[in-house]
Amino acid sequence: MPRLRDKYQSEVIPAMQQKFGYMNVMEVPRLEKVVLNMGVGKAIQNAKILDAAAGDLAIIAGQKPVITHARKSISNFKLREGMPIGAKVTLRGNRMYEFLDKLMNINLPRVRDFRGVSPKSFDGRGNYSLSVKEQLVFPEIDYDKVEQIQGMDITVVTSARTDEEAKALLEFLGMPFRQ
Repeated sequence: MPRLRDKYQSEVIPAMQQKFGYMNVMEVPRLEKVVLNMGVGKAIQNAKILDAAAGDLAIIAGQKPVITHARKSISNFKLREGMPIGAKVTLRGNRMYEFLDKLMNINLPRVRDFRGVSPKSFDGRGNYSLSVKEQLVFPEIDYDKVEQIQGMDITVVTSARTDEEAKALLEFLGMPFRQ
């Protein structure tokens, strides 16, 4: 069992029940999935950049990414409908807990001038999004083999109904929010 899942079951559930007054354990919000997304706009000119980004995402997430395609044509960007434009991975279960544990305890503190993640990035329905400016904060990525420094978006989807519940859940799990 992943360390973060064990922490959720032994520490977070009782703390959330006490804070919000949940009577039933099933009322406590839980993590549903984590979505990693890399938008690679330069893939229009060079398809190899998209392959490299997908490879990096596979190394980071531990599973093969899905290539995303453009939904609409945009003539100013020379983008046609259906062109490959990015990659994404959806993590659930043990992989999700392992990734979040690694993100909160190893990767985020490696970001230069890190003071915590913004507490304002909730969407109003209990989901949290953050972005990483470069994939080099992940220790699995070999610095010498990186062709293009690429950012990524990370979305944590919870079953919480409000942002306050989701923020409390992530704080109890160890997310380093800015004060």
